[in-house]
Amino acid sequence: MPRGTSYAPRLLGVPQPMSRRTGDGRLTAAIDPHDQGPQDACGVFGVWAPGEDVSKLTYFGLYALQHRGQESAGIAVSNGRQILVYKDMGLVSQVFDESTLESLKGHLAVGHCRYSTTGASTWHNAQPTFHPTATGSIALAHNGNLTNTADLAEMLVDGEAEGQLDLQVRMPSASNDTSVVTRLLAHHPGRSVEERAMELLPMIRGAFSFTWMDESTLYAARDPQGIRPLVLGRLERGWVIASETAALDIVGASFVREIEPGEMVAVDEDGLRSARFAEAAPKGCLFEFVYLARPDTRISDQRVHSVRVEIGRRLARAYPTEADLVIPVPESGTPSAIGYAEESGIPYGVGLVKNSYVGRTFIQPSQTIRQLGIRLKLNPLRDVIEGKRLVVVDDSIVRGNTQRALVRMLREAGAREVHVRISSPPVKWPCFYGIDFASRAELIANGTSTDEIRRSIDADSLAYIELDDLVEATTVPKDDLCRACFDGEYPIALPEPERLGKGLLEAVPVAAALPVLNNP
Repeated sequence: MPRGTSYAPRLLGVPQPMSRRTGDGRLTAAIDPHDQGPQDACGVFGVWAPGEDVSKLTYFGLYALQHRGQESAGIAVSNGRQILVYKDMGLVSQVFDESTLESLKGHLAVGHCRYSTTGASTWHNAQPTFHPTATGSIALAHNGNLTNTADLAEMLVDGEAEGQLDLQVRMPSASNDTSVVTRLLAHHPGRSVEERAMELLPMIRGAFSFTWMDESTLYAARDPQGIRPLVLGRLERGWVIASETAALDIVGASFVREIEPGEMVAVDEDGLRSARFAEAAPKGCLFEFVYLARPDTRISDQRVHSVRVEIGRRLARAYPTEADLVIPVPESGTPSAIGYAEESGIPYGVGLVKNSYVGRTFIQPSQTIRQLGIRLKLNPLRDVIEGKRLVVVDDSIVRGNTQRALVRMLREAGAREVHVRISSPPVKWPCFYGIDFASRAELIANGTSTDEIRRSIDADSLAYIELDDLVEATTVPKDDLCRACFDGEYPIALPEPERLGKGLLEAVPVAAALPVLNNP
């Protein structure tokens, strides 16, 4: 067995009973009985810090990134001789406990919290992915979604057919793009991991913010468009890589800079070094500013909370109305509702109570329960909204089911009028870069006018922020932002539809490139 390979109960290589899954082995995604909404990207975290408790630092970093993925979580730790990986389905706080973290000893670690965009929500697809090599091991975490996964998987098939990827230990059956990249990265005869990465990264297309490790070095890389965020932080005795600056804050790391698009960094006992594998062509995700990122995160030198407040101010200027109260749909609508209230002079209030403990692991409501109109996530404060004309601020409309149920709920609670304001333009196109929207056929704004949507959700008025206003609120140049979900302009070329999709690697023959583990 290659040096650095490690197996232990509930660690990589030994699938365990899925006590936190639903009966079919997959997490439900029902955060309320009405709509799924845009599903978040993943969160990645890496730390190189000899003498520090890196597993706990990673745990707290992932805790700060939990909003980016709630299906599974994992941490890989190296002590310089071997990599140990622990992962399971569920939230970070469900997967890890004190004894587990105590068993993960080392000086560097990578962690991941997942929302699946390629590959089913199963244990084998949880990250970090792991692969042994002839000289050690690799563990990798990925935020984003690749667009040439089929091509990369075919490279694996071809490599195995030619005997170039005849590795000594076969890994668990996986069907995500991250596993393909991990296997390709692990094959580096006669070269270092760093040299192999510089050769492989220019071949990868799509959105990727990677952080990975071998036994001694922490690495990170960001796609040439920089679609998903990735930042570098400094500890007193080490370095941190994270999806968002909020994760740096929680572990006491100071923000240094963003990892540049097209850049790879490496950290080891010799310090930090950087290399460029592609020219930067920035196209940061505009939806990060609207919804995905935490409000206390900084993107492109802008505080996300401040951007969202400015979006609300612009909404109020462009689409005023007479009303008695501005209320947010918590939590993502809150900053823009504050901005709308400040600009309009209409009082801000809390009219909806959110159940903070309804996560994506919540049991799927039956049809009977749905018909009863159970309010799993939000409930109105009747004494606040009764008899009032309301401005309700939300982050987006995807299918329209949530807003339809919300307007009905507010009217039943006595609201006189309900005016809906949305802090993003109409979502008309699916995302192929790490956000799992509904299909284009399910997007209510696809082929439907704003007034038709207003009638569909039974609002007295409905308005979305204009795309140019949203872009100006971020202060990022329009050409440096990916706006594909709003305008259909995809910055990275897409392959044929049959070579895209969440279940791509679950089909034959590419699935053959990711064989099943024989238990050691």
